Amino acid sequence: MTAQLPQSQTTSGSDLYEQDFYLWIQTTAELLKQGRLTELDLENLIEEIETMGRSEKRALESNLEVLLMHLLKYQIQTERRSKSWQYTILEHRRRVQKALQESPSLKPYFDQVFAESYQTARRLAVIKTGLDIAIFPEKSLFTPEQALDSDFLPEP
Repeated sequence: MTAQLPQSQTTSGSDLYEQDFYLWIQTTAELLKQGRLTELDLENLIEEIETMGRSEKRALESNLEVLLMHLLKYQIQTERRSKSWQYTILEHRRRVQKALQESPSLKPYFDQVFAESYQTARRLAVIKTGLDIAIFPEKSLFTPEQALDSDFLPEP
């Protein structure tokens, strides 16, 4: 016995996508399970899959920027080091590590955006600390491997 499609018979896939995204997802999943591939709203399905990939990249980059910013603050502002900073370093490092573990194909992207993310982290650190950008090294003093190393904390 096949499961009933959640979609009404009168609504096309693309109309449903515009009207009720969650119902469109349920319907698409059920069509896939039933092997009814010719009934799929392929245009929107492809778009959603591509969007998922971009979202994974953006999340990785965002977490990397926060991680690098806190590593910078930890390195430069030794007198202001706190458990909160260590927590943020641990949390965002964990998020980056988890993303790379779940999607190893993101590692080349991580390597590609590390230097750019470091520059963003410098600018974020300036905003957070009120210090001059010249105080933060133009080139990262820690490597991508150190950024991901659970035991690494930079020294002044």
